[in-house]
Amino acid sequence: MKNKVDLFLDSGAYSAWSQDVEIGIQEYIDFIKEHEKVIEVYANLDVIGDPAKTWKNQKIMEKAGLSPLPTLHYGIPDKWIRRYLQVGYEYIALGGMVPISTAMLIPWLEEMFSNYLCGPDGMPIIKVHGFGMTSLPLMLRYPWYSVDSTSWVITGRMGSIYMPRSRNGEWIYDENSWKIAVSNRSPGMKDKDKHFTTLSPTEQQLVLDYMKSKGYKMGRSRFEKVSQSHKLGKNERWVDKKPKDKTVRRELEIIEEDGISNRYQLRDEMNIIYFLDLEKSMPEYPWPFERKGLEGFGL
Repeated sequence: MKNKVDLFLDSGAYSAWSQDVEIGIQEYIDFIKEHEKVIEVYANLDVIGDPAKTWKNQKIMEKAGLSPLPTLHYGIPDKWIRRYLQVGYEYIALGGMVPISTAMLIPWLEEMFSNYLCGPDGMPIIKVHGFGMTSLPLMLRYPWYSVDSTSWVITGRMGSIYMPRSRNGEWIYDENSWKIAVSNRSPGMKDKDKHFTTLSPTEQQLVLDYMKSKGYKMGRSRFEKVSQSHKLGKNERWVDKKPKDKTVRRELEIIEEDGISNRYQLRDEMNIIYFLDLEKSMPEYPWPFERKGLEGFGL
Protein backbone atom coordinates (compact mmCIF):
# COMPACT_ATOMS: atom_id res chain seq x y z
CA MET A 1 0.00 0.00 0.00
CA LYS A 2 1.22 3.49 -0.84
CA ASN A 3 -0.17 5.04 2.34
CA LYS A 4 -0.01 3.68 5.88
CA VAL A 5 -3.37 3.00 7.50
CA ASP A 6 -4.18 2.26 11.11
CA LEU A 7 -5.71 -1.21 11.41
CA PHE A 8 -8.12 -2.18 14.18
CA LEU A 9 -8.34 -5.95 14.62
CA ASP A 10 -11.58 -7.44 15.91
CA SER A 11 -11.20 -10.94 17.32
CA GLY A 12 -14.31 -12.15 15.49
CA ALA A 13 -15.84 -13.37 18.75
CA TYR A 14 -19.36 -12.25 17.83
CA SER A 15 -19.24 -14.05 14.47
CA ALA A 16 -17.80 -17.13 16.14
CA TRP A 17 -20.55 -17.06 18.78
CA SER A 18 -23.34 -16.61 16.22
CA GLN A 19 -21.95 -19.47 14.09
CA ASP A 20 -21.19 -21.74 17.07
CA VAL A 21 -17.47 -22.05 16.33
CA GLU A 22 -14.49 -21.51 18.60
CA ILE A 23 -11.44 -19.30 18.16
CA GLY A 24 -8.30 -20.62 19.86
CA ILE A 25 -6.65 -18.08 22.16
CA GLN A 26 -3.13 -19.18 21.19
CA GLU A 27 -3.99 -19.04 17.50
CA TYR A 28 -5.25 -15.49 17.99
CA ILE A 29 -2.12 -14.49 19.92
CA ASP A 30 0.14 -15.96 17.22
CA PHE A 31 -1.77 -14.08 14.49
CA ILE A 32 -1.39 -10.76 16.31
CA LYS A 33 2.33 -11.26 16.90
CA GLU A 34 2.83 -12.17 13.24
CA HIS A 35 1.13 -8.94 12.10
CA GLU A 36 1.73 -6.66 15.07
CA LYS A 37 3.69 -4.12 13.02
CA VAL A 38 0.63 -3.23 10.94
CA ILE A 39 -2.07 -3.53 13.62
CA GLU A 40 -2.69 -0.37 15.61
CA VAL A 41 -5.33 -1.77 17.99
CA TYR A 42 -6.45 -5.34 18.63
CA ALA A 43 -9.37 -6.42 20.77
CA ASN A 44 -9.34 -9.05 23.47
CA LEU A 45 -10.72 -12.47 22.52
CA ASP A 46 -13.98 -11.96 24.35
CA VAL A 47 -16.44 -14.74 25.15
CA ILE A 48 -20.03 -13.70 24.57
CA GLY A 49 -22.08 -14.10 27.76
CA ASP A 50 -19.14 -15.11 29.95
CA PRO A 51 -17.32 -12.17 31.59
CA ALA A 52 -15.13 -14.50 33.64
CA LYS A 53 -13.69 -16.22 30.54
CA THR A 54 -13.36 -12.86 28.81
CA TRP A 55 -11.31 -11.58 31.76
CA LYS A 56 -9.22 -14.77 31.72
CA ASN A 57 -8.43 -14.29 28.02
CA GLN A 58 -7.47 -10.67 28.71
CA LYS A 59 -4.91 -11.85 31.27
CA ILE A 60 -3.63 -14.68 29.04
CA MET A 61 -2.97 -12.23 26.23
CA GLU A 62 -1.30 -9.74 28.56
CA LYS A 63 0.90 -12.50 29.97
CA ALA A 64 1.94 -13.25 26.39
CA GLY A 65 3.25 -9.71 26.10
CA LEU A 66 0.25 -8.19 24.31
CA SER A 67 -1.97 -5.22 25.19
CA PRO A 68 -5.43 -6.15 23.93
CA LEU A 69 -8.35 -3.75 24.10
CA PRO A 70 -10.62 -4.95 26.96
CA THR A 71 -14.20 -5.65 25.85
CA LEU A 72 -17.24 -5.34 28.11
CA HIS A 73 -20.52 -6.77 26.84
CA TYR A 74 -24.05 -5.44 27.08
CA GLY A 75 -25.56 -6.39 30.43
CA ILE A 76 -22.24 -7.15 32.14
CA PRO A 77 -22.58 -7.14 35.97
CA ASP A 78 -21.35 -3.99 37.68
CA LYS A 79 -18.58 -5.81 39.55
CA TRP A 80 -16.83 -6.55 36.27
CA ILE A 81 -17.09 -2.95 35.08
CA ARG A 82 -15.52 -1.78 38.33
CA ARG A 83 -12.75 -4.37 38.02
CA TYR A 84 -11.67 -3.09 34.58
CA LEU A 85 -11.78 0.52 35.75
CA GLN A 86 -9.77 -0.25 38.90
CA VAL A 87 -7.00 -1.82 36.81
CA GLY A 88 -6.56 1.54 35.11
CA TYR A 89 -7.12 0.71 31.46
CA GLU A 90 -7.13 3.86 29.34
CA TYR A 91 -9.18 2.44 26.44
CA ILE A 92 -11.98 -0.15 26.51
CA ALA A 93 -14.68 -1.40 24.17
CA LEU A 94 -18.39 -1.98 24.62
CA GLY A 95 -19.70 -4.95 22.64
CA GLY A 96 -22.62 -7.32 22.29
CA MET A 97 -24.88 -4.41 21.32
CA VAL A 98 -25.73 -5.35 17.73
CA PRO A 99 -28.76 -7.61 18.44
CA ILE A 100 -30.09 -5.40 21.26
CA SER A 101 -33.06 -3.11 20.58
CA THR A 102 -32.59 0.62 21.12
CA ALA A 103 -35.22 0.55 23.86
CA MET A 104 -33.10 -1.94 25.83
CA LEU A 105 -29.72 -0.54 24.85
CA ILE A 106 -30.20 3.08 25.86
CA PRO A 107 -30.83 2.47 29.61
CA TRP A 108 -27.61 0.42 29.75
CA LEU A 109 -25.60 3.06 27.88
CA GLU A 110 -27.08 5.78 30.10
CA GLU A 111 -25.88 3.90 33.18
CA MET A 112 -22.46 3.14 31.70
CA PHE A 113 -21.67 6.71 30.65
CA SER A 114 -23.36 8.35 33.66
CA ASN A 115 -21.96 6.16 36.44
CA TYR A 116 -18.73 4.66 35.12
CA LEU A 117 -17.28 6.13 31.94
CA CYS A 118 -17.67 9.88 32.56
CA GLY A 119 -16.90 12.14 35.47
CA PRO A 120 -19.32 14.45 37.32
CA ASP A 121 -18.82 17.09 34.59
CA GLY A 122 -19.80 14.58 31.91
CA MET A 123 -16.30 14.42 30.43
CA PRO A 124 -15.11 10.88 29.61
CA ILE A 125 -12.56 9.48 32.04
CA ILE A 126 -11.66 6.61 29.69
CA LYS A 127 -11.64 6.15 25.92
CA VAL A 128 -14.54 3.99 24.72
CA HIS A 129 -14.92 2.05 21.48
CA GLY A 130 -18.37 0.96 20.33
CA PHE A 131 -18.50 -2.36 18.48
CA GLY A 132 -21.19 -2.33 15.80
CA MET A 133 -22.16 1.21 16.75
CA THR A 134 -23.05 3.45 13.80
CA SER A 135 -26.56 4.46 14.85
CA LEU A 136 -26.32 8.21 14.32
CA PRO A 137 -28.51 9.23 17.32
CA LEU A 138 -26.46 7.01 19.65
CA MET A 139 -23.16 8.17 18.15
CA LEU A 140 -24.14 11.79 18.77
CA ARG A 141 -25.51 11.20 22.28
CA TYR A 142 -22.47 9.51 23.85
CA PRO A 143 -18.79 10.62 23.72
CA TRP A 144 -17.32 7.61 21.95
CA TYR A 145 -13.62 7.73 21.16
CA SER A 146 -14.15 5.34 18.22
CA VAL A 147 -16.86 3.14 16.71
CA ASP A 148 -17.16 0.55 13.96
CA SER A 149 -19.68 -1.45 11.97
CA THR A 150 -20.01 -3.22 8.63
CA SER A 151 -23.03 -1.16 7.55
CA TRP A 152 -21.02 0.83 5.00
CA VAL A 153 -19.90 -2.25 3.10
CA ILE A 154 -23.16 -4.18 3.43
CA THR A 155 -25.07 -1.17 2.14
CA GLY A 156 -22.77 -0.85 -0.86
CA ARG A 157 -22.92 -4.54 -1.72
CA MET A 158 -26.71 -4.41 -1.51
CA GLY A 159 -26.70 -1.68 -4.16
CA SER A 160 -27.10 1.49 -2.09
CA ILE A 161 -25.16 4.54 -0.93
CA TYR A 162 -25.40 6.75 2.13
CA MET A 163 -25.74 10.48 1.64
CA PRO A 164 -26.45 13.33 4.06
CA ARG A 165 -29.65 15.31 4.19
CA SER A 166 -29.65 18.75 2.59
CA ARG A 167 -30.92 22.07 3.91
CA ASN A 168 -30.53 25.50 2.33
CA GLY A 169 -27.91 24.17 -0.05
CA GLU A 170 -25.76 22.58 2.66
CA TRP A 171 -25.21 18.94 3.57
CA ILE A 172 -26.49 18.13 7.07
CA TYR A 173 -24.74 15.38 9.02
CA ASP A 174 -26.50 15.60 12.40
CA GLU A 175 -29.66 13.99 11.04
CA ASN A 176 -30.13 10.39 9.95
CA SER A 177 -28.63 9.75 6.54
CA TRP A 178 -30.53 9.11 3.35
CA LYS A 179 -29.90 5.60 1.97
CA ILE A 180 -30.46 5.49 -1.78
CA ALA A 181 -30.54 2.35 -3.96
CA VAL A 182 -28.54 3.10 -7.11
CA SER A 183 -27.57 -0.30 -8.52
CA ASN A 184 -28.87 -0.96 -12.03
CA ARG A 185 -29.56 -4.53 -10.90
CA SER A 186 -31.54 -3.64 -7.79
CA PRO A 187 -34.81 -5.59 -7.36
CA GLY A 188 -36.49 -2.39 -6.15
CA MET A 189 -35.91 -0.37 -9.31
CA LYS A 190 -39.65 -0.21 -10.05
CA ASP A 191 -40.78 0.51 -6.48
CA LYS A 192 -41.69 4.15 -5.92
CA ASP A 193 -39.21 6.07 -3.76
CA LYS A 194 -37.09 2.90 -3.29
CA HIS A 195 -34.57 3.54 -6.07
CA PHE A 196 -32.86 6.49 -7.72
CA THR A 197 -34.87 5.93 -10.89
CA THR A 198 -38.19 6.28 -9.03
CA LEU A 199 -37.32 9.44 -7.08
CA SER A 200 -38.77 12.81 -8.03
CA PRO A 201 -36.68 14.95 -10.45
CA THR A 202 -35.76 17.26 -7.55
CA GLU A 203 -34.58 14.34 -5.41
CA GLN A 204 -32.67 12.82 -8.32
CA GLN A 205 -30.84 16.09 -8.88
CA LEU A 206 -29.93 16.23 -5.20
CA VAL A 207 -28.38 12.76 -5.43
CA LEU A 208 -26.51 13.68 -8.61
CA ASP A 209 -25.20 16.89 -7.02
CA TYR A 210 -23.89 15.01 -3.99
CA MET A 211 -22.36 12.28 -6.14
CA LYS A 212 -20.64 14.87 -8.37
CA SER A 213 -19.34 16.79 -5.35
CA LYS A 214 -17.49 13.63 -4.28
CA GLY A 215 -16.08 12.97 -7.75
CA TYR A 216 -18.30 10.06 -8.81
CA LYS A 217 -20.63 9.25 -11.70
CA MET A 218 -23.80 7.20 -11.93
CA GLY A 219 -22.36 5.02 -14.71
CA ARG A 220 -24.10 3.37 -17.62
CA SER A 221 -24.73 -0.23 -18.69
CA ARG A 222 -26.78 -2.01 -21.31
CA PHE A 223 -28.22 -5.49 -21.07
CA GLU A 224 -28.59 -8.23 -23.67
CA LYS A 225 -29.79 -11.82 -23.82
CA VAL A 226 -27.07 -14.01 -25.29
CA SER A 227 -26.23 -17.68 -25.71
CA GLN A 228 -24.73 -19.45 -22.71
CA SER A 229 -21.71 -20.22 -24.86
CA HIS A 230 -20.86 -16.51 -25.07
CA LYS A 231 -17.32 -15.74 -23.90
CA LEU A 232 -17.18 -12.76 -21.56
CA GLY A 233 -15.33 -9.78 -23.00
CA LYS A 234 -13.89 -6.71 -21.33
CA ASN A 235 -16.44 -4.91 -19.12
CA GLU A 236 -18.94 -7.73 -19.50
CA ARG A 237 -20.45 -9.87 -16.75
CA TRP A 238 -23.35 -12.23 -16.26
CA VAL A 239 -26.43 -10.90 -14.50
CA ASP A 240 -28.02 -14.21 -13.53
CA LYS A 241 -26.90 -17.72 -12.65
CA LYS A 242 -26.30 -20.21 -15.41
CA PRO A 243 -29.62 -21.94 -16.26
CA LYS A 244 -29.77 -25.72 -16.21
CA ASP A 245 -31.45 -25.68 -19.63
CA LYS A 246 -28.60 -25.02 -22.07
CA THR A 247 -30.99 -23.65 -24.68
CA VAL A 248 -32.10 -20.75 -22.46
CA ARG A 249 -30.41 -17.46 -23.30
CA ARG A 250 -28.59 -15.75 -20.48
CA GLU A 251 -28.66 -12.06 -19.49
CA LEU A 252 -25.43 -10.15 -20.00
CA GLU A 253 -24.43 -6.73 -18.67
CA ILE A 254 -22.10 -4.61 -20.78
CA ILE A 255 -20.60 -1.76 -18.73
CA GLU A 256 -20.26 1.29 -20.99
CA GLU A 257 -19.22 3.72 -18.25
CA ASP A 258 -18.05 2.84 -14.74
CA GLY A 259 -20.09 4.35 -11.94
CA ILE A 260 -21.89 3.67 -8.69
CA SER A 261 -24.76 1.98 -10.54
CA ASN A 262 -22.56 -0.85 -11.80
CA ARG A 263 -19.47 -1.02 -9.55
CA TYR A 264 -19.88 -1.95 -5.89
CA GLN A 265 -16.30 -0.82 -5.23
CA LEU A 266 -17.30 2.75 -6.07
CA ARG A 267 -20.34 2.51 -3.79
CA ASP A 268 -18.00 1.30 -1.03
CA GLU A 269 -15.80 4.34 -1.60
CA MET A 270 -18.74 6.74 -1.43
CA ASN A 271 -19.96 5.15 1.79
CA ILE A 272 -16.50 5.44 3.33
CA ILE A 273 -16.44 9.11 2.34
CA TYR A 274 -19.86 9.64 3.94
CA PHE A 275 -18.64 8.29 7.29
CA LEU A 276 -15.38 10.27 7.08
CA ASP A 277 -17.38 13.44 6.47
CA LEU A 278 -19.71 12.51 9.32
CA GLU A 279 -16.70 12.11 11.60
CA LYS A 280 -15.39 15.56 10.62
CA SER A 281 -18.78 17.11 11.42
CA MET A 282 -18.91 15.70 14.95
CA PRO A 283 -17.57 17.50 18.05
CA GLU A 284 -13.86 17.11 18.63
CA TYR A 285 -13.12 14.44 21.24
CA PRO A 286 -13.37 14.65 24.19
CA TRP A 287 -16.76 16.26 24.68
CA PRO A 288 -19.15 16.00 27.65
CA PHE A 289 -22.03 13.56 27.94
CA GLU A 290 -25.21 15.36 28.92
CA ARG A 291 -27.91 13.32 30.58
CA LYS A 292 -30.91 14.86 28.89
CA GLY A 293 -34.28 13.84 27.49
CA LEU A 294 -34.65 10.92 25.12
CA GLU A 295 -36.98 12.54 22.61
CA GLY A 296 -36.63 11.01 19.17
CA PHE A 297 -35.65 7.56 20.44
CA GLY A 298 -39.23 6.27 20.59
CA LEU A 299 -38.91 5.38 24.28
